[in-house]
Amino acid sequence: MDALLKTSISRQFGASIDMLDDALTLCPDGLWTAALWDDDEDEQYGQFWFVAYHTLFWLDNYLTGGSTDFVPPAPFIRGALPESPYTKDEVQTYLRACRQRCHAAIDALTDERARELVPKGPPYLELQLYNMRHVQEHASQLQLLLGQHGVPGPDWVSKARD
Repeated sequence: MDALLKTSISRQFGASIDMLDDALTLCPDGLWTAALWDDDEDEQYGQFWFVAYHTLFWLDNYLTGGSTDFVPPAPFIRGALPESPYTKDEVQTYLRACRQRCHAAIDALTDERARELVPKGPPYLELQLYNMRHVQEHASQLQLLLGQHGVPGPDWVSKARD
């Protein structure tokens, strides 16, 4: 695969992950369970911690190709809420692992893998562009909530820091 394309994808994907990381880092304990929106099924689905976890779950799943039987690493569970919210440390640890998987996936990206169709969907490369947009969407929502509660926001990340 073209080196410039891989580098560009890596820098922009990494920037999205950095912005999510910034939101997690800046979130004070008092906002960890604050609601971004009301959810009719369960209020926790709209809370800061769950939106962060949801983002990482799908980031991880899509990096593997979007498997319908994907299972996140412990202590995370699929398809159910935990007894208590995941801690900031647990979510940040998951973010670091996802960042490493993202780097590895992009480093290993070949023309064949980029074109490979994923279950129920597009080619793998397109899924990763969708994945990047999904991370950025939720990072922005989390940062907006912080700003609405007087937490100074970080600067825009134009390319990955690492």
